[in-house]
Amino acid sequence: MPAVDSHAHAFDLRRQGWGGDRGFDIQPNELGTAPQFLHMLSSHGFTHGVLSNPLGGYGANNTYMLEAIAASAGRLKGVALLPDATPEPEIHRMVEGGIVGIRFNLDFPTSPPLLGPAGDRALARAREVGWFAQLHYHHGDSLIAALPTLRAAKLPVVIDHCGRPELAGGLDQPGFRALLELGRSSDAVIKLSGIFRFSATDSPYADTDPFVSALIEAFGTSRCIWGSDWPFLRARARTDFGPLLAALHRVLPDAADREKVLWTNPARLFRMSA
Repeated sequence: MPAVDSHAHAFDLRRQGWGGDRGFDIQPNELGTAPQFLHMLSSHGFTHGVLSNPLGGYGANNTYMLEAIAASAGRLKGVALLPDATPEPEIHRMVEGGIVGIRFNLDFPTSPPLLGPAGDRALARAREVGWFAQLHYHHGDSLIAALPTLRAAKLPVVIDHCGRPELAGGLDQPGFRALLELGRSSDAVIKLSGIFRFSATDSPYADTDPFVSALIEAFGTSRCIWGSDWPFLRARARTDFGPLLAALHRVLPDAADREKVLWTNPARLFRMSA
């Protein structure tokens, strides 16, 4: 069965140096090249992957990601950062180069903003070329503030890393409650990724199961995708692909549901073919 890892990052300092507008530094143990990512995917039986520009390391420079997509023989697509001054020829190059969405990091001041005139221009450009808007945030209040803009944007929305809830806040915390309502009332997509970021117990991450299950119920299995977040930037403890995938199997024991999450849904969203 073809399968997609819908969230990963790749870095190669031999090809591209760090950007001056980066939001955070990448540590030596967090480095991983695109060929290494592809090999890791093959080792776990995955056929395709999606690279996201994380703002860290390269900043808003998408050069290496585009190079990696071009060299992947159709196995990779990308989600880029889009600075406000990006010229139209560069946007065309990104479209032709396999970029399928743009990412907004709501809690990083150096990220291209979602809110305000620059965000409106970015969303308009995304609509014109058929991109989706992907959101990463650390605090649920950031999502709540962004919801009016997202609902008015009239383009697909993807939420990263289960919305990164605070476990201590429970399922009824305002940001997570708003995320669940977004799932019920829109066609937004949730990425069942990043559980190592909010688990308090580390592997096997069983304390995240109620939150992931609530997201699956709210969004439905037809609007869930999965990603490893390889090579696990800013992880608090040792993290590996296998235990993260095992956690997905735990909350989605039905093979047909997993096929939707690992292939049918991402193939449609990212325009991939087997």
